Amino acid sequence: MTQAAVPATPVAPLAPAAWFQQLNWERLLETYGVPALSALIVLLVGLWLAKRLANAVPRATTRIGADPMLGSFLRNIAYIGSLIIVVILAIDTLGVPISPLLAVLGTAGLAIGLALKDSLSNIASGVMLVTLRPFHVGDVVTVAGQTGTVESVRIFQTVLNGADLQRFTIPNNLITAAPIINLTAQPNRRVEIVVGIGYEDDIAQARDIVMGLMQADPRVLQQPAADVVVYELATNSVNLGIRCFVKAGDWFGVKVTLLEQIKLAFDKAGINIPYPQQDMHLYLHGGDGKQIDLKALVRDAPAPQGG
Repeated sequence: MTQAAVPATPVAPLAPAAWFQQLNWERLLETYGVPALSALIVLLVGLWLAKRLANAVPRATTRIGADPMLGSFLRNIAYIGSLIIVVILAIDTLGVPISPLLAVLGTAGLAIGLALKDSLSNIASGVMLVTLRPFHVGDVVTVAGQTGTVESVRIFQTVLNGADLQRFTIPNNLITAAPIINLTAQPNRRVEIVVGIGYEDDIAQARDIVMGLMQADPRVLQQPAADVVVYELATNSVNLGIRCFVKAGDWFGVKVTLLEQIKLAFDKAGINIPYPQQDMHLYLHGGDGKQIDLKALVRDAPAPQGG
């Protein structure tokens, strides 16, 4: 005769408060708390050291006479590299195996690199800019269709300050993919103005007037000498090329001053600055095919009525 099985008595779940009290806090602290605290300390100290190291790079490059642009770029590289090392050390302190993590990060990095190929192109272009140095911080340049003063070259972008207080942030790969015009690479710069005079005007007189204006301006350099030449016998004018050299910082001021002074001096001397115009000849023919005299037609026309 078999004995009937006795059903198991269900165990009531512990209340949250009772479960919380039964936890072995010493073991939990030893197992998880100490590594977590150590990882936090590594992270905080590492961030402090990374910032100090990054700030020391520009000072070091300045001491050896390197370009400030190079110091700023290396500062960003050093800071990002230090952050990566600090995060890996903090994870290792938690007891997480680093080798599998590095393998996963390597695979993920490859996928991310393919997805962010344009960003990596910006980094490579930034390295080219600080290595080849087609311009320096403080230079006035025209890059990617924008003109401004170079403020900094960052990992991904270059920052320019425009003449009207705009700030241009241009991706580095756009700069290296197009011509770079450095307007202040040389200490001197040539002012070139093209002004047209009428065919009936005296070229020698116009030349003397303009030469006198340039010689009277102390910002115009004596060497190379200023000159005024005939550039073109155009459709409506004789185009004069007015050329002189100035300090790079005086270029804009001298140009606008000469333009105003030339206009005023030509007006005073009676020299015409022509503008495009056309002569239209109108002929009327009567029914017999004879040409009608327009002057006589206007002269003999009856006066308008009513004022």
